[in-house]
Amino acid sequence: MTKDTIRYEQALGNNASDKRIDILRRIGETGSISEAARSAGVSYKAGWQAIETLTNLAGLPLVEKVVGGSGGGGAQLTETGRRLLQASDLLNAARSEVIATLNRQPEANGSFNGLTSLSVRTSMRNQLPCRVKSLGRRSPSVRVAMELPDGAVLYATITSESAQLLGLHPGQEVIALCKATAVAVAAQLAPRAGFNTLAGVVTRSSPTARGGETGLQLQSGLQLVGFAQAGHGLRTRSPAMAQIEESGVVIALAG
Repeated sequence: MTKDTIRYEQALGNNASDKRIDILRRIGETGSISEAARSAGVSYKAGWQAIETLTNLAGLPLVEKVVGGSGGGGAQLTETGRRLLQASDLLNAARSEVIATLNRQPEANGSFNGLTSLSVRTSMRNQLPCRVKSLGRRSPSVRVAMELPDGAVLYATITSESAQLLGLHPGQEVIALCKATAVAVAAQLAPRAGFNTLAGVVTRSSPTARGGETGLQLQSGLQLVGFAQAGHGLRTRSPAMAQIEESGVVIALAG
């Protein structure tokens, strides 16, 4: 890869649901980052964050400042920015056609739109499909309540800018992610402020004397991996609890 190569695969990894691409497109239309952010329904700070992140992923500048003019200057897309938007349109069209083709097949059972969740690739081993239940504003953060299939609620505390760029809203399907090392597992865990506490059944565990990685099946049927301390006393099929700090839960959009 040369320094002038656009990293399409990184910049467009979650293109179908990426608000950063929408903001980039609006900058091209309005010639203003502030106007693009306003029309996209996010703050100016979130708009800048979107472009900075997207530029890092693409590997080349996407937006450049325009000096002068009656408005005192603005912003415009670079050639790289325009090419990235073109690639975005092509990918969306191809994705829509593939899913439409699959859904037209006689043996299709339900919708194939759920395939988009398979595009999420991360080192975080815990990936829990859920639905946004509510958003609580705690400036400068947002506490997102997400409902698991069994009705249990999982919370994540994220920045306001992240919530805006994801376009989070009640009823939205998302994926909650967390590292296995961020999940504490024990037979009993007392509720703690700022932590999620979930109940489940042990599916596998490390020897009691050493402690270590432990698998749980939650009441929703979802699988969770965490770590238990030495002397945990957990056995396969025994009830257990898992605890995850709210700030350690990451929210991802599929597709």
